[in-house]
Amino acid sequence: MADVLLVHGAMHGGWCWRLVENRLRAAGHRTHAPTLAGCGDRAHQLTRDVDPALHVEDVVAALRMEDMRDALLVVHSYAGVLIGPIVEQAEGRIGAVAALGAFLAEPGESLASVEPDEVMARYRSIAVDGWLLPASPAFLEQWAVPEALRPSVGARLTDFPVRCLEDPVAYDPAPLAELPRHYIEHTAPRMDSLALSAERARAAGWHMHEIATGHDAMLAEPDAMAALLDAIARG
Repeated sequence: MADVLLVHGAMHGGWCWRLVENRLRAAGHRTHAPTLAGCGDRAHQLTRDVDPALHVEDVVAALRMEDMRDALLVVHSYAGVLIGPIVEQAEGRIGAVAALGAFLAEPGESLASVEPDEVMARYRSIAVDGWLLPASPAFLEQWAVPEALRPSVGARLTDFPVRCLEDPVAYDPAPLAELPRHYIEHTAPRMDSLALSAERARAAGWHMHEIATGHDAMLAEPDAMAALLDAIARG
């Protein structure tokens, strides 16, 4: 069985992985789903200084504190931009990577580099004081969250710092290139913003998978999501 570290995307928290964690643990895996600074149950830590580098520190610290070894690193959405720096700084604790509907940034790029221009323009237009992207029901529609889940998911979404969209990441791509890499596309519906990242993964030789759900697959289809991650973790 494997160590599995599950990293949430923007406006979410470790809470979003709970149903998948329960299923992976029942299958014998050891899991941990940390919450990134300023998000979820750590929303009280949200300041202008929260950036991707701090979120990388959060994940690397979780790997160390949980003493995870040869772990499967699972990232969702925004957290895809953190993959390269995490792998580089994790001191060999990552054994494989799985990116669920994730944005893939190359060295020197940010999330804004791989999002369509019109999406970033909309985010900047609604940012409060130029630094805070407020959570709103509009994101539930954007992510195709099932209607039945929208009340509970919407109540848990938290504001997100614009720096995490715009600050570039720096890393050596070599350590990541040496690992088994899996990209999971959600197909019901797909999200146009992810087309570039999925194509990058395909061109770079990542193992490609599909799941018939919207962007928040871990909430909409926890059984299918856990089964896929179980198969990946078992190699």
